[in-house]
Amino acid sequence: MFDRSSRPAGLARRGVLGAAASFAIVACTVCATGGPAQAASAGRAPLVPGNLLVSRVHYTGTASLITPGTTVLPTGAVAVADGSFAHVWDNVSVDENFGVTAPIHLDQITPSGKVVGSVTAPVGNPDAASRGHDQLVGSFSSKSELALNLSTGGNAVTFMGYVAPPNTLDASNSNTPGVFDPTNPDAQSVYRAVGELDTNGKFSVTETNAYSGDNGRAAVLDDSTGRYYTAGNSNNGDGTSVPGTIYGTGAQLVTPAGRPEQAQDPGQPTPVGGFSVTQLPGITKADKLGKDTNFAGVTLHDGVLYYTKGSGSNGVDTVYFVDTTGTACPNGVGTPAPGAPLPTEADTYDAATGQPADNMCILSGFPTAPAKSVKTPDTGAPSNAASFGAIWFADPTTMYVGDAGNGDDTYAGGTFTAAAAQNLAGIQKWSLVNGTWTYDYTLNTGLGLGVPYTVPGLPAGTNPVTGRPWTPAVDGIRNFTGRVNADGSVSLYGVTTSVGGVSDYGADPNKLVTVTDDLAATRRPAGATFTTLETASAGDGLRGVSATPGTTR
Repeated sequence: MFDRSSRPAGLARRGVLGAAASFAIVACTVCATGGPAQAASAGRAPLVPGNLLVSRVHYTGTASLITPGTTVLPTGAVAVADGSFAHVWDNVSVDENFGVTAPIHLDQITPSGKVVGSVTAPVGNPDAASRGHDQLVGSFSSKSELALNLSTGGNAVTFMGYVAPPNTLDASNSNTPGVFDPTNPDAQSVYRAVGELDTNGKFSVTETNAYSGDNGRAAVLDDSTGRYYTAGNSNNGDGTSVPGTIYGTGAQLVTPAGRPEQAQDPGQPTPVGGFSVTQLPGITKADKLGKDTNFAGVTLHDGVLYYTKGSGSNGVDTVYFVDTTGTACPNGVGTPAPGAPLPTEADTYDAATGQPADNMCILSGFPTAPAKSVKTPDTGAPSNAASFGAIWFADPTTMYVGDAGNGDDTYAGGTFTAAAAQNLAGIQKWSLVNGTWTYDYTLNTGLGLGVPYTVPGLPAGTNPVTGRPWTPAVDGIRNFTGRVNADGSVSLYGVTTSVGGVSDYGADPNKLVTVTDDLAATRRPAGATFTTLETASAGDGLRGVSATPGTTR
């Protein structure tokens, strides 16, 4: 049930220019899944319904960005490496918050891997000393960012980033201007923001004070309520008594600004929900506030808001939903109540602690063990440690969930052995059976978990700082999307996570991959093997994938 197949280390790189998937889906000017191609602004290639968008950050720093032994980083540490890729990430050895902001590109490709074009998020004026120009960047090498989500009506794609110029240091752990934590060692202030790309290729940006001290990871727009629902984490200090770092984390509600960035003045964060381990039977001691809702992914399905948690030592690494009725899960676990409305206003929270009301539940059938108690490795049981990411519903009773892998870079005998030994990393399939979600199998054949692959532009040999080879390997899949085909098959497109020799392996070049599954299967089909559509170049990181705006679900 948990077969693995390794991709040979010597297999030639397959890029989007000319790569072909293992199944045929032909792009068209007018697609059955959407409508006619929409004109893009500024002369860009039109966004064609039925195509894919892939978020990519491109490192633009140069050696002169940082001077070893001279440049003082925002945390007060003195840099040990210059700004050239890939040794710039050696600075994490003195600054665990180290990161460099980078432009965000949304690459449009056909489902078979052909490049159509690319849209770049606004970067403003890189020389501006203060805010006043539209800006939205990602943080290299924050690997948990830039998930892409198609809105419920298919009219827009959304994601999250930072309001800062490219090549800003340590933005991803900074405070936000409206939520200041004096214990955060990275004391600069940077707004987080939701980016929206519509069917005409037009960007809009909405700033928020949420996620102070950490990052916003995903956002989804509900076209009926006009609200963004976002996922992320906050709190980079030990000041958990700062209420804004607690009610400004996890599940957030953001109202589109409708005004240019320079005219925005975002208020305090607005939580849409919260969860505490004390909701579970037999647990009386709460986890660290602001860290038990360290959410990775968010999705909307059938009027219900779902979240995943996949990292951290607090809370439960599992799948959640927001219960607006207060009746669906009296013991912290359940299934959504039929017809429950989506939340459209901020959740209430304790003014003294900042803890939102406990209106979130673990989805029945998914793990319920607190992260503190999960010590076993990934041996194939879904109750063990998970690193959940994106969620995609193929139908009301079939769900796919990304598992980003264990992040263990143990290396021996030419293989990243801990990554290679995993059974759950990849894309998991779950089925709803008698009111409980049941694990079916994990799709990971063909990913080559733990098997190093060569990327031109990376140094040769071994990184002396990490003692690992520069060649990266696949660790799992965090972000992905899917579509149901007329023949009953399911096409899934995922962005891999990596382990490797770069000092921060979020900077390792990763892959866009695809696999075909049988929607009706409860055992993994023998032919369900991943194919690589694209391998990122050195200095690029792929982060999220979705259908283009205009694609109907």
